[in-house]
Amino acid sequence: MELFKETSIDFLSRKWLALGISLALIGATFVSLIAKGGPNYGIDFRGGTLVYVKFAGTPPVQQIRSALGQRMSGEVTVTTVRDAAMGKADEVVIGTELRDERALDAARVTITKTLEERFGNTGSKLDLNNASRQELADRLRDPLLRAGTGLSEEQLGGLVDNLRNFRDKNRSGLVRNLDELSAVPGVTPAILNVIKQEVAVAPFSIRQVEIVGPKAGGDLRRQAILATLYALGGMLVYIAFRFELIAGVAAVLAIIHDTLITIGFFSFFDREISLTVIAAVLTLIGYSMNDKIVIFDRVRENLKVMHRMPLPDLVNKSINQTLSRTVITAGPTLLCTLALYYLGGPVLNGIAYALFIGIIVGTYSSVFIASTILVFWQNFLESRKRRPAPVAATAGREPRRTVK
Repeated sequence: MELFKETSIDFLSRKWLALGISLALIGATFVSLIAKGGPNYGIDFRGGTLVYVKFAGTPPVQQIRSALGQRMSGEVTVTTVRDAAMGKADEVVIGTELRDERALDAARVTITKTLEERFGNTGSKLDLNNASRQELADRLRDPLLRAGTGLSEEQLGGLVDNLRNFRDKNRSGLVRNLDELSAVPGVTPAILNVIKQEVAVAPFSIRQVEIVGPKAGGDLRRQAILATLYALGGMLVYIAFRFELIAGVAAVLAIIHDTLITIGFFSFFDREISLTVIAAVLTLIGYSMNDKIVIFDRVRENLKVMHRMPLPDLVNKSINQTLSRTVITAGPTLLCTLALYYLGGPVLNGIAYALFIGIIVGTYSSVFIASTILVFWQNFLESRKRRPAPVAATAGREPRRTVK
């Protein structure tokens, strides 16, 4: 399928504009990174505690900051997370940066206890939204027996599992009213009455707790950098073997260009770089490299039949011939990343953002940057050939083209 037939766009005539845009974006990236003290690493890399809390209504962000600030020293961040599918902000991420392994777990306990005391309001009753399986079973066992609805341990375990499954799957971890439990299998009116006497529901639910020590975070950061460098090195060797060294260098320089600008957009908008973002960057390296190889391969094929055509014209023709393939590949992929960004929730938000920016920048660099480097190198070789040289050094040597 070809979207464009017999196009003759002179891409390389805009090479100076493209290079100017790229240099400006890369320069802005370095300025932003220096001004902000480096990339905004996520919990995976810097170490610390992240507590994800879902609220029944709009999260009281200022009250949370105030309550935690009175009990915890050091920086405590409270970030609102918007549910893209529902279009509302009902979740917050509470983060702490601590350098001691034991202090990390203590911070988790303090955050949990502060939320329970400040926003729980369950009195002496057990909070269903944040109760563990064992806590719920221990709390209901004797009251059910006194009410004449005593259950065997197996039956009690099944009831507790049903309650927790209803809470986590049917209500996304947050039961707002105990009357909702009448829909739970095994909950009779008598059992529901006992539950209401012993259990209450807080207006929040602690969905997830992440703890990463500073040493582990440093190791992950180093491994992520090495993984990126190894990927680039392996691709350089492959393309140098498959085409020529300059083709590999051009592709790798363009990939570095793509990676820097993608990281720059994360820095511009203060977005965190987590392990999922690194996975997206590595995916982009492969995706963008494949796009560049397609163009280089078409250049090589055209050289066999159009070897007298000037290289800039031949490269332009090759880009035009692969233009339909580029658009057909990048277009649907961009639509998928948009769907992930708006519907995938906070877990997939970072990777979708990186893929969206990276695909746009990678496609642009395949057309303008990698091809331009190839032409510049050819011009450099030809300029050297025009210089006077000793007869012995040039005798018997035929002109060579860049791409085999």
